[in-house]
Amino acid sequence: MNEIPAFAGMDKKMKKPFHFKQFTVNQDRCAMKIGTDGVLLGAWTSIENNPFSILDIGAGTGILSLMLAQRSNAQQIEAIEIDEEAYEQCIDNFENSPWNDRLFCYHASLLEFVEEVDDTFNLIICNPPFYSENYKTDNSSRDLARFNDAMPFEHLIYAATHLLSENGLFSVVIPKKEEKKFIDLALKTGLFPNRILHVKGQPHSKIKRSLIEFSFRKTEITTNELIIETKRHHYTTDYINLTKDFYLKM
Repeated sequence: MNEIPAFAGMDKKMKKPFHFKQFTVNQDRCAMKIGTDGVLLGAWTSIENNPFSILDIGAGTGILSLMLAQRSNAQQIEAIEIDEEAYEQCIDNFENSPWNDRLFCYHASLLEFVEEVDDTFNLIICNPPFYSENYKTDNSSRDLARFNDAMPFEHLIYAATHLLSENGLFSVVIPKKEEKKFIDLALKTGLFPNRILHVKGQPHSKIKRSLIEFSFRKTEITTNELIIETKRHHYTTDYINLTKDFYLKM
């Protein structure tokens, strides 16, 4: 699920720039490379409320900010990234994009940012670390990006509650097995799930990811399912339609 289709099994190329239709992302200095989760979230997240300000939490390469810069007319797109190498690469990717006058990245932890910023945002988006297994690798940057002790769900929801505007949207991708826990935590702070997308790799696979959109408004939840491919490298119409504005080969 975390592999981009064109990159499956191609570890050496993971360090090379990834070319989308309207921008290029360098990722050689980032622990977490571009993956399907992020691209799906960036393409699926609603911009129907025509957001003026967007916050990308844990930006990594900056892929979510770049996708939303392409999709929206938002004038203020801010990102935060705690890892220094990823932060510097994110800045480079922003500066080399067609929307460099609208993109800003801050080197800070999530809680530091919450404490220092008085603004609210019309849209908050996050592809958070969510590997909670009790082990670490020998790559501290990768651990920081992947393990949820670097950004507990409680911290993420706390930040969203404080930084989201009254009519704003908060969009996140998490493992399906964490969906109930995450929604329960959000409900306690007054955030309600409005849309959910369940993602499966293939028709007979288990649901692996949940994309969830929250707001302060309680509405009927719209739940849909997305299947990525019918078989290896044979992508579904739904997946193609969702990502075709970004992938070169879609």
